[in-house]
Order: sequence, then C-alpha cells, then structure tokens
Amino acid sequence: MNNNDLSPSRRNLLKGVAGASALPFVGAFMALQSQQSRAANGSTALIDSPYGPIRPTADLTTGLPLLQLPPGFIYKSFGWRGDTMANGMPCPGGHDGMGVVVSRKVGRSTELVLVRNHEIGATSAGNFINAPGVYDNGTSTTSTSNKFGGGTTNLVFRDGNWVSMTPSLGGTATNCAGGITPWGTWLTCEEVGSDAVSASGRKHGYVFEVSADPARTTGLPIIGMGRFAHEAAAVDPATGNVYETEDSSGKSGFYRYVPDVKNGALGSLAMGGVLQMAKVKGMPNVNLGTAPLNARYELEWVPVADPDANRGNAVGQTGVAITNAAGPFVQGWQLGALRMNRGEGIWYAQGKMYVMDTSGGAVSRGAIWELDLATQVLTCIYSSPSPLVGNMGDNLTVSPRNAILVCEDASTAATDPFGFGQRLMGITDQGDAYIFAKNNIVLSATQLQAAGKQAGLAGDHRANEFAGACFDPTGRYLFVNIQTPGVTFAIAGPWAKGPL
Repeated sequence: MNNNDLSPSRRNLLKGVAGASALPFVGAFMALQSQQSRAANGSTALIDSPYGPIRPTADLTTGLPLLQLPPGFIYKSFGWRGDTMANGMPCPGGHDGMGVVVSRKVGRSTELVLVRNHEIGATSAGNFINAPGVYDNGTSTTSTSNKFGGGTTNLVFRDGNWVSMTPSLGGTATNCAGGITPWGTWLTCEEVGSDAVSASGRKHGYVFEVSADPARTTGLPIIGMGRFAHEAAAVDPATGNVYETEDSSGKSGFYRYVPDVKNGALGSLAMGGVLQMAKVKGMPNVNLGTAPLNARYELEWVPVADPDANRGNAVGQTGVAITNAAGPFVQGWQLGALRMNRGEGIWYAQGKMYVMDTSGGAVSRGAIWELDLATQVLTCIYSSPSPLVGNMGDNLTVSPRNAILVCEDASTAATDPFGFGQRLMGITDQGDAYIFAKNNIVLSATQLQAAGKQAGLAGDHRANEFAGACFDPTGRYLFVNIQTPGVTFAIAGPWAKGPL
C-alpha cells in the first residue's frame, strides 16, 4: 500500500511482512490450545484468534469502516461495483472467485495481476463489461431481452497500490469460483446446471481460461472439462491434472480432468483430455455429505465418457436413485462414484488438495477434505459442529505459510461476540477455527457519495458473502471480495503473529 498513506510505524510493519513466517512459539501455542479444545469438545471448536480480537477498521481508500480486522491490519478497497474500468465502462457487481495469476518485476516495482470473477447470470445489460473475449452474445431462453452478463475482470496491484481494472471475459453466466494455473492463467467456472440453449445456440456450465493479458482471452469453453454447475478448480503441478468441484445440492461430484498436454500453457487444456469422477475404492456410491471428522477414504477414478452430456436420472450401484442431475454426474454415479453435499472451494498446496463441502459435516455447516495426491487418500480435517464455529464456508485458500482461510457464505450470517455478519475463518493444523475478519459494510447514501461511490449501494450488507480469498506469492497481501455491494480488498498486517 502507498507508504504516503501510512504512519512510519505502519510503513515499518509492511516492510517486515514480506516473507515472514509463523513464529515457532505461535505454532506450539495454537497446537496446545487446539488440543485442549478438542479434548473438551471432541470435535472442531472455535478458539481465540492468535491475531487478537477484531474491531471495525477504516479503509485507507475511502475512510469507511468496511471490515473488522485484528490490531495492526490495514487494507485498501478497489474495484467497487460502478467504478470506471480502463475501457470507460462501469465495473460489474457479483464479485466472486479470484486469484493472483502473475507476480512480476516492472522496473524496481513488484506487480501482481489478479483475475476476478463476476457471478452474474442473464441480465438486460448483457455483456456490459465490453470484454475482448466473449462467449455468448445471444439472449437467454427465459427472457428475449436478457443477455449473459457474467465474466471476469483483470486487476493490477503494484507495490501496495491498486493500479487498474480491465475486463477480460464476457458473455458467460454465473462465474462463481475457479482456480489459478501453474502457467499463470485463471480457470473461471460457470455455476450453471441447465441444458438451456441461448438464442445463439450456446449452452452454459463450462470452464474458460483467462489470460493475464486480457487481449489473449479467447472466450472459448473447455468442453472436455465437463458441463455442470462448476464451483472451483485447482491444478496439480506435478501431473497437470485439474481437480474440479460441483455445487449441486445432494448430487455434487468430485472430478478430475487429465489433459493430453501435461506441460500446461495458455490453451493447452482445450487441446483434449479425459474427464473422470472420484469413487471410494471398493465402496460404490459413498455419500461424503455426512462423514464425520477424521473420516478417511482411498479414491479411484471412473471415466466420464461424454463430458457435455445433458442432464438425466441415474441409479447407482447400491440402488440409490438420483434424479435431474448433471450429465457427467449421471455417468459417474452409474459407475459407483461418490457424492458430496455441495462441493465449493478447492485449493492446491504442498502436494495436497483442500476441498470445501459447504453443507457437509454432521450438522450440515461445512466440512473440509484433504486429498493427498500421492496416495489418493481423502481425509476430513474439519467439520463444523455449529454456525458459531463455522457457518457454511464457500471459497477457501491456503496461504504461502500453508494455513487455510475460509470465506463464509451462509443464508443466515453468524452472530458471535463481534456482532452479526459473514466472516473469514482461519483453520488451525488441528482443525479448529478462529475468526480472522468480519464483514462490516453498513453504509448510507451520503457516506457512499462522499467516498465517490454509487449511492444505490447503500444498505446493511453484513450478511453478504466473502469470496475469492487469495494471497500473493510472498504472503504479504491477502486479497478478498465481498460479493454485494461488490468490492475488492487488499489486506496487509502482522501475519507472523499467527499461522496465515
């Protein structure tokens, strides 16, 4: 962040953040506290944050208290809905999944490029972001006046300052989450579970690849990765395989795309591959939705012959019937594949995939699965026992220090000692949770106008979800969105006080 905006002490703080790692005594303290809480509760527990209690904190850009954060943390907002983009168009809303795709040197500066999803369906505005890559300019089947307003924007962040915002992909629908690739692109996923065909003959529910250079984004779907209600994707850099989640209540598959071209590059995934669906070895049609903490399964993978198949019904090998499911799910279920309740965020870190089932666990408030890629063993490492401990996590990320951070997205936000609102929750090595941040957006039209924002964004937005959490490669900055009213944050602070 701009040093001109900070006191000397805060400037020194930021200088010390880059490359910092968790202190040994912090790790020992967290492990001890977590073990004590596990012993007392027998399950995942809410513990005090190692970063300290959160409190309303003013945004360095607008001066408004948009977030509750621990002491010492600072942030800058950017890319609000309605802000003017580089092409002169207003920024769309629906801020969702996001990732840092490039970190590069520009002279003596460090520049980051992020790609941000916009979870927008059919709208009268159509492709109002005027992106260079456009998939579908046709009208939807539900309304002849509505076109597809989803897509992505590319954000540039240099030496702690937001620099620019440029549209990159348009004409897509409900771009929920996605994932970064090792070759510096973003996989954006349409969360569409429908066989509807637009007036231009296009279907939706695909994965698209977005370049760090908006002009190189083609707007062409990667059909081989499947057509279903995608949530997120993550690449195993050792094999090039892409793991994918599905958000379809009670009929969510867990998928793997094995590309023909292993040494990935922009466009390589579209050159062909095989879609597979996870199955528990020796156990057909396992339902992971109610699996307890520490449940372990060894996976194998069954083929999905037609990744673009229409929806249908299926009877599994155990006789369990599933109706109106995505075509790929139907094929996998018939071969004994497993299901989750609602597959959401997925993130690769140090040889493992971390997967969020947003309504999984014993009380349907969220579970996190760890897949060891070398052994293909899947373990439940977190299961929320109540909304206070964890309230339907959605997107998740893993910091460069190998700690998990979860974005909550519950239909009813939690009320905890810090008040009402959606939260960012840290997860310890022992599987317990702590409150890192809280949505604090309650704004009047007068406040917004004074800050140069649209008055129409006024209201109490504390119940709206966090999304798109991701760190830069050094772990100095955390980037995250609040979907409505639509705003992106860069957060910095004393990360070494805890595991993040």
